[in-house]
Amino acid sequence: MTTSLTPQWVKDAIFYQIFPDRFARSASVPKPSNLEPWDSPPTVHGFKGGDLMGVVERLDYLQDLGVTAIYFNPVFASTANHRYHTYDYFQVDPILGGNAALRRLLDEAHRRGIRVILDGVFNHASRGFFQFNHLLENGPASPYLDWFIVHGWPLHAYDGHRPPNYASWWNLHALPKLNTRTPAVREFLWNVGSYWVEQGIDGWRLDVPNEINDDEFWREFRRRVKAANPEAYIVGEIWDDASRWLQGDQFDAVMNYPVTRACLGLFAHRTLQQDLLRNTGYGYVPLLDVASFAEVVDENLHRYPRDVVYAQLNLLDSHDTPRFLTLARGDESAFRLASLFLMTYPGAPCIYYGDEIGMTGGRDPDCRRAFPWPDGNSPAVERWNMALLDHVRRAIALRKAHPALRRGDFIRLHAAEEVYAYARRLGDEVLVVVLNTGLRTAHLALPVADLLPEGAALQAVWGEGGAQVADGRLPVSLPPRSGLVLARA
Repeated sequence: MTTSLTPQWVKDAIFYQIFPDRFARSASVPKPSNLEPWDSPPTVHGFKGGDLMGVVERLDYLQDLGVTAIYFNPVFASTANHRYHTYDYFQVDPILGGNAALRRLLDEAHRRGIRVILDGVFNHASRGFFQFNHLLENGPASPYLDWFIVHGWPLHAYDGHRPPNYASWWNLHALPKLNTRTPAVREFLWNVGSYWVEQGIDGWRLDVPNEINDDEFWREFRRRVKAANPEAYIVGEIWDDASRWLQGDQFDAVMNYPVTRACLGLFAHRTLQQDLLRNTGYGYVPLLDVASFAEVVDENLHRYPRDVVYAQLNLLDSHDTPRFLTLARGDESAFRLASLFLMTYPGAPCIYYGDEIGMTGGRDPDCRRAFPWPDGNSPAVERWNMALLDHVRRAIALRKAHPALRRGDFIRLHAAEEVYAYARRLGDEVLVVVLNTGLRTAHLALPVADLLPEGAALQAVWGEGGAQVADGRLPVSLPPRSGLVLARA
């Protein structure tokens, strides 16, 4: 196995995922006229006109929340509102404000200590991508013929009645797959990867990287990116076991969907809407008791090297999934427990924009609603779940205040009777986290003889009360559907 440390800053990061068209719109960015109303339900093809300057104008909000890194869905020029249909990898979409807006965003974010990760869509491009458009204009005479895999002529690029006669992602006409066996294509994509890191981005989230089934492609991608910035973060969208890509020579980490699924299975097990999971990357999510959940957690903690585990991108939902609160049928206690777990678990927590204020949404495109910023007619207190926002803000502050929650060992203490408890230990700092998923007040004595000295007093840094070690055990009580975090007094 190649040994290569993951970026150290990721262990301490609090990520916030932004879908650019839907987060914030700035009056400083000129817009075309045919935009959907900001507050109307999202549609497959409609644009709402969010932009990067709108994000710049909301950086104070993100900083106050505790965010230290932003992961953006694609920002490059595209004719799709989600911008996974890239037609120019070196130009930021003009509706987002162009390259100048990204430059301003990077400067302002970095000034606040906030890092910026971009979405890299390298498996497929779009019908408007120059080299593919060249094929449409010139057929088999195009010098870019080997950039794609063509099965017949003329190309059926816009004929929805016939399947595309070229390799495309999920057989979609709009997404011609790049032929990454062609040296010129490889070099082009590697140059994209290094160019934007040289411009100041702090890493890449790689879209469906397993579909470029070529380890050497990704090894060279890593070499180029890390040469530009050794601390750049490379995180892949792999939904299941990613061991193949996490040997230290390709990605630093992946989006931790196995833990997402486990959080849904435990914290929302009474209210989970399985019907909303169909036709999503989740598939069927098994309902879990705390013992089963603990096994999933332990398996994930030991599946990869420690450096990788502590750099995983941990999330409760994303642009590809229904929102957690919607899947839980509005059960805020499920979201509160899950988000507290996320903030006390190894790896970098990632908040999908708006989850912190109680935004809801079903399958795509409903999970991509516009952020309801307050206006003159509707102040924030009326449009936001302020109690939930306070919960998320405090949970982030808790994580940032205690190095053991970010870098410490994870030790399971209890997983039975609907209570899950664990310790985080870093040097002399020990925190005990207790999550009561049940509907009754829980009373238990946790085994801590190997962690804390006899008579040690602990005080709540989340929840209320305190406890003292007696006979190697820590007696705790906590209300139903609530969490408790204790630290040495």
